[in-house]
Parts: sequence; structure tokens; C-alpha cells
Amino acid sequence: MRAARFHRFGSPEVLQFDTVPWPFPARDEVLIRVAASSVNGTDLRLRAGGLGLIGASQLPFTPGFDVSGEVVDIGPQVTAFRPGDRVYALLGHRGGGAAEDVIVSQRRVAIAPTQVPLVEAAAVPLSGLTALQALRGPVRVGRGTRVLVYGAAGGIGAFAVRLARLFGAHVTGVARPEKLAYVEALGADAARSSAEVSLETTDERWDVILDTPPALRFHEARQALTAHGVLVSTRPFPSTPSELLGALRSTGPRFAAVRTAERGLDLAFLTRLIDSGELTIPLDRLFSLEQIREAHAYLEGPDVRGKVVVTVSGDQESGLRRG
Repeated sequence: MRAARFHRFGSPEVLQFDTVPWPFPARDEVLIRVAASSVNGTDLRLRAGGLGLIGASQLPFTPGFDVSGEVVDIGPQVTAFRPGDRVYALLGHRGGGAAEDVIVSQRRVAIAPTQVPLVEAAAVPLSGLTALQALRGPVRVGRGTRVLVYGAAGGIGAFAVRLARLFGAHVTGVARPEKLAYVEALGADAARSSAEVSLETTDERWDVILDTPPALRFHEARQALTAHGVLVSTRPFPSTPSELLGALRSTGPRFAAVRTAERGLDLAFLTRLIDSGELTIPLDRLFSLEQIREAHAYLEGPDVRGKVVVTVSGDQESGLRRG
């Protein structure tokens, strides 16, 4: 089968197409014929060699950490799916989504939404799960919660704005000045320019500050938190002594790091919200697999609003699709 891979770290130009062995499912694994895979910040940082999660011994590497597609085969211990099911899944740090087929443990898989095209569903797993688990994991965002989403125009941020509003929160979205209209269109109660917001000097207070890039430090944000507020970061671990101390607090302003969990039940919850029309997918642009270099370059640029998706075997609808 065909896969997009990089054999060395670098710019989007290191991505190339290889013919690789066809995968076969074992035990509780599901073989998915990939319709599409989204491009995430993790893809960019891994490709550039900036995360340290893969070394030279693990190259070549196939990016893509979430997929949508159709089940074509199952392992002998699979109980929840059968060939022909339309599904989507979070793949984890092995990647593999930018290929014609991928093997996934069934615990990572959920039935895809039926009310949106399958290629659009690929935008959901990593960003949607991260946003959901950030808002309903270390904290319980609900009616009346004051939430600030930093990086509100990105993939995780756009999902977070929509989910927080759906849960009844008052949401302030922070983004670049040229993206504030988009943040307002997502449903944010207020949209603020990242160039104008100083959390260390503002008089406003939030119960939750969700840092999606992630770019904030706990000592910067704690002044803008309420007495029991939490800075929730998409960094998987505390990175400074103040963040570690903040993570150990049981009272007062706290720090929490989110590691996205591959919970099929959480994906199923997002499916219900999408199929009911309560949650719309913040899709920016679709690229074909042949355009994966362009997709990576676009996500690295200043114009992204929402999610970028690479179609593999699904129908391609080219051009801008902002929602």
C-alpha cells in the first residue's frame, strides 16, 4: 500500500510517498481503509524533530494521529466492529494515518457521525477529544463557568470554544487580531486579540484558562484565575517548578496538564453531539494525500482557522471550507 512518510527530520519537503507492506489485524485490532486523516501540531513538531518522541532508529515515520474510514478486516478478538462499519479513531503516537490502510486497537475506535461526510469526521478525534477532556477532565466546565480559550482559532481551540458554550460556559476566545471574527463566529461570548491580552495585569478573572498552543506559563496565568481557578495546558506534563507546585495544589489557583486519552466512549459522545447538530466541525481546508506537503506548510502558516484534513480514499472537496 501507499504511505506518506519522512525518513529524516526537516521541513514539509522531507515528506515522500513509499510503498509499504499491507497490514493485517491481530487480536483486538481493526483494519481501517483510510478515508482521511487530519494534520495536527504534533505532526509538524515530530516531522521537524522538535518533540523527541521518535528518534532516528524509528524512521521512516508515517504521520497522522487520527483517521476516518471503513473497517475492512478485524482481528479474532474484536467484538465491537465488523467489516463495512464507518468509523473514526485516535491512533496515538505510532501515527500512521497518512496511508491507505491502518491498524488500530478497537478501544481507540468509534462509529463515525452519520450526518457529516466521512472525510470531515477525520477532523474530530485528536482535537475534539483533547478539547473535551480538557473541559471535562481536570475541571468540570458547566453553566456559568468562565472560560478563556487561548489559541481559540486553532483546531483544539475551535472545538473548545464550541464545546464550552454547549456546556453553558461564558467563553472568551483569544487569537490573532485577523482571526477574531472567526472566533466570534464559533460562538465565543468575547473575542480578544492575543496582542492585547496580558494575563498578569488584567482585572478579569476566569475559572478555567485553556492554553491550547500551548504557550502560557503558570506564573503568568495565575493572576487571571479565580480563587479556585485552573490553568489547563495541552502540554502533557508540568514543565517548570511553579507548574509542578500548581499541579500538586488541592486549593487555590492550580495547574493541570492534559494527555489526550484514546477513549472510544468519549468519541461516541462527540458523535452524538455532531449527529444531533449540537456540535459542528470547525473545518478549514481539505487537501489530497498528494498535497500533504502543502497541508503541513499551510498548518505552519498564519492563515489557519480550525482543522486541516488530508483525504486519502474519501471524496475530495477542494478549497476553503470554514465552519
